[in-house]
Amino acid sequence: MGESWWAVGEALERIDRIDPRLCAFIEVWHADALHRTRTVEGQLPLAGLPFAVKGPTGLRSYAARRLLAAGAVPVGSTAVPGPGTYWQTWGLGAHGRTVNPYRADRTPGGSSAGSAAAVAAGLVPLATGSDGAGSVRIPAAWCGVFGLKTTNGLLPTPDRTGLASAGVLTRRVADARTYLRCVLDDGAVTSAAAHGRASPPVAATYSPDLGFARTDPAVEVVVRAAVGRLAAAGVVRLDGAPGSSLSLLDPREAWLAVRGGDPSGGAGAGAREENERRLDAYFARTPLLLTPVTPNRPHGHEGPGPDVYSTALTWAFNLSGHPAASLPAGFTPDGCPVGLQLVAGRGADVSLLEIAGAAESVLPIVRP
Repeated sequence: MGESWWAVGEALERIDRIDPRLCAFIEVWHADALHRTRTVEGQLPLAGLPFAVKGPTGLRSYAARRLLAAGAVPVGSTAVPGPGTYWQTWGLGAHGRTVNPYRADRTPGGSSAGSAAAVAAGLVPLATGSDGAGSVRIPAAWCGVFGLKTTNGLLPTPDRTGLASAGVLTRRVADARTYLRCVLDDGAVTSAAAHGRASPPVAATYSPDLGFARTDPAVEVVVRAAVGRLAAAGVVRLDGAPGSSLSLLDPREAWLAVRGGDPSGGAGAGAREENERRLDAYFARTPLLLTPVTPNRPHGHEGPGPDVYSTALTWAFNLSGHPAASLPAGFTPDGCPVGLQLVAGRGADVSLLEIAGAAESVLPIVRP
C-alpha cells in the first residue's frame, strides 16, 4: 500500500508542478484520489495505479469503470478541444490551451490532447482516450507515446455512428497490455485469444501514403528508417512480392458522411466498399500493415493550413473497424515526434500489442 500511496501522491505532485504550463488537465481530484488510495484493496491487479480520464465525462466510460474495478485510482480529467474550427485539435485545460510537451508552439493533437500530453510529460502512466478518426493515434504520435485504438465494437462506446472506439495512451506497450487485460470481459478475452499469437518475424508491408495521402518527406524518412530497423532486427518480414502492397481510396467523403448521420457513406460509399474489399484481401494474406500515423508533423496552434488532413492515414481504419496503434518512431530534424502506425486484422488486438511490444524493444524512445 505504501508504494501505491507514493505513486498517486507523486502523480498529484507532478500535476500541480507541471500542469500550469502544460495545461493537460481540466480537473484534478486530489482528495478523492488520496482517499481511494487509502481504501483500495491491495490484492486487485491495478491497486493504487494512478490514471487520467479523457474529458469531463471520461470517468463514466466503460473502460474507466473497469479500471476502477481493478483498483486503479483516477487523479483527474484531461483536456479536450473546446468550440472552434474543425482543425482545432488542441485541448483546453484549466490553465489554458494544451501544449505539446516537446514543442510548446505546436499542438499535441486531438481530441485526446490532454491524455497524450499528460502521459508524455510523466504526469500519469496511463490515460484513457477515444478514437473516431485518429483521436488517440494522432496525439500519441505527436507527443511521442504509445496509443491504441481497439477494434470497433470490442468495448462499449456511446458513439452511435460506430466510428469511435475506446483507446488508451501509455508510456510503454506493456501498460497498454495491462489495460486491455483489465478492461476486456472474459468473452472478449477468449475471442481475442482465438486470433492467435504473433511470433516474429511477422509478415508485413509498409505504405508511406496508402496510395493517396501527401506525406511530408521529413515524416516519411523517420518512419521508413524505423521500419528498416524492425526488419533488420527480425521483428517484421517485409513482403516485397508483386501485389503484396496495399493501396486504398481516399476515405474522406465516406467518413464525413457517416459522421454526419449517413451510415451508407453517402458520396463516398463506393470508396468505402472498395476499401473494405481491399483490406479484407490484404489481411487474409498479411497480418500487419505499417504506415506513418500522420502525413504531416504537428502543426502550430493556429491550424494546419488549407487542405491538410492529419487524419488522412488514420480514419480509414475507423470506417473499417481494424485495431491500430501508434508507436514512437523518432523525430524530425526540427524536434517533432513522429509515430509509426501498426494495423492488424479485426479482433487481433492482443496480437497487435504483442507485435508493438517487440517493435518497441528495438526502437529507441526519447523522453522529454
